[in-house]
Amino acid sequence: MTAVAQDREVSVVEAAPKKLYINGQWRDASGGATLEVHDPSTGEVLCSVADATEEDGWEALRAAEAAQESFAAMPPRKRADILMKAFELMHERKDDLALLMTLEMGKPLAEAYGEVNYAAEFFRHFAEEATRISGNYQTAPAGNARFIVAKQPVGPSILITPWNFPLAMGTRKLGPAIAAGCTSVLKPAELTPLSMLALAQLLEDAGVPAGVVNIVVTSTAGKVMEPLIRSGIARKLSFTGSTGVGKKLLEQCADKVMRTSMELGGNASFVVFEDADLDKAVEGAMQAKMRNSGEACTAANRIFVHESVISEFSEKLAARMGELQVGRGVAEGTTVGPMVDAKQRDKVAELVDDAVKSGAEVVLGGEPAAGEGFFYKPTVLKGVPREARMWREEIFGPVAPVTPFTDEGEVIKWVNSTEYGLVNYVFTENLNRALRVAEAVESGMVGINQGVVSNPAAPFGGVKESGLGREGGDIGIDEFLESKYIGIAVN
Repeated sequence: MTAVAQDREVSVVEAAPKKLYINGQWRDASGGATLEVHDPSTGEVLCSVADATEEDGWEALRAAEAAQESFAAMPPRKRADILMKAFELMHERKDDLALLMTLEMGKPLAEAYGEVNYAAEFFRHFAEEATRISGNYQTAPAGNARFIVAKQPVGPSILITPWNFPLAMGTRKLGPAIAAGCTSVLKPAELTPLSMLALAQLLEDAGVPAGVVNIVVTSTAGKVMEPLIRSGIARKLSFTGSTGVGKKLLEQCADKVMRTSMELGGNASFVVFEDADLDKAVEGAMQAKMRNSGEACTAANRIFVHESVISEFSEKLAARMGELQVGRGVAEGTTVGPMVDAKQRDKVAELVDDAVKSGAEVVLGGEPAAGEGFFYKPTVLKGVPREARMWREEIFGPVAPVTPFTDEGEVIKWVNSTEYGLVNYVFTENLNRALRVAEAVESGMVGINQGVVSNPAAPFGGVKESGLGREGGDIGIDEFLESKYIGIAVN
């Protein structure tokens, strides 16, 4: 690394906010505690940030509660203007935002730039949706009354985001909340808080009023957030994370019958039929598997390939993955960064070892990378049996498990043999088959001949234990709105 590059990294981290953002003020945690943020490519400490207590959480929620009435009354056009300004500022500051994200999370810098662009689009999309909130007016069937249906903000919201897309998951929640007129308390993942704190600074500069957005970083999430959820003050919870944590949060929300949106775990299948364009399928598999080094809930977790083409597909996929360059995300040419921490790297290693012991063949990789940081080599496994743990558990790493199948009915059963249902991918040149399989698989999203489904203008979410509700699209803002029916008698 050159001295100039190192100075640039240091300056970006030094310039990033490191305090809590509550009621429009940057402040230390009430107890003065801090938590360390690490660079996963080296394991070294980047900096320390304020570590919130229960008292800080309550202050954030009270600020959101106090700001709710006036923010809900703000004209939709003004809320839209704030979001558009935030969109513009994200592009103006993309260099700093991308580098900061790479340093704290590890993803290659090119992918970090892609996430900044993707994240910004949620602000632009919901800026447009803010002025389109509409209700309904109709005549009662008996003719003696009129029905008015009004859409109103659900109220103060609690937003909890994960570490793997630290910027985009924030804008995907804050965009519709602001557009709908809801104030919020957002808790980012403690592994990657810097991106969200930088976003809070950006929103403040865009004109978000005090108390509308509050950011609380904490190493004791359950202790700080559970009382807020159970309080009854907040009326909405939007969570992205593991299914296990999501279930606990649902139990807490039940206490006050709190509205929820849950984007939880995934176990995506990637199905390649015998008539598929194999080059297109391999490219799609690279996108579906290796985006974010495999640390994505939409990542292809089980790759089913028809037995007649599995050898050719596996060879081509291994060749492509073998070209990937593992290294620090900021290094030129890097296409695969580290796992976010040692725990995640070790879990990937455990799943691969288990699959090999169960009978899978290692075509490429199959072990952690040597040296500092939390790296795992891009891996292709062929013939992964159904008893392997990775059939049931999210891998969240650069591992592509390939399993042969013989017919359509068989593979549909395999795809659906999981409690998850976020996304599935289907590759075939037969349109009838594509539609038939897309309708038969149990998931909230299906990609046909494409390895990326996420788009701010489309509804994102799953079925079964992959979640509740949808984010993005014209549906996303409805998650932050209540429908109020007003009946008017007509004589």
